[in-house]
Amino acid sequence: MKTQIKPETLQDYLNLSYPITLYPEPDGGYTVMLADLLGCISQGDSLEEAVNNIQEAKVAWIETAWEYGDEFPLPTIC
Repeated sequence: MKTQIKPETLQDYLNLSYPITLYPEPDGGYTVMLADLLGCISQGDSLEEAVNNIQEAKVAWIETAWEYGDEFPLPTIC
């Protein structure tokens, strides 16, 4: 089993790779989320846009949690 080392700095957390879940929408586009980061969700008209948008949402989510001293999970290991 792979052991994870707990990050120490904000940049360490920002560099973590969280699993992304994409949901195609019936009317087009995609909803995308990082299930490990509660409420971290975005959307995009294309796969590329959705993935870019969730990366921006991840940065905002982690920076906000860091600023407020909140604890948050490490990425799920698949």
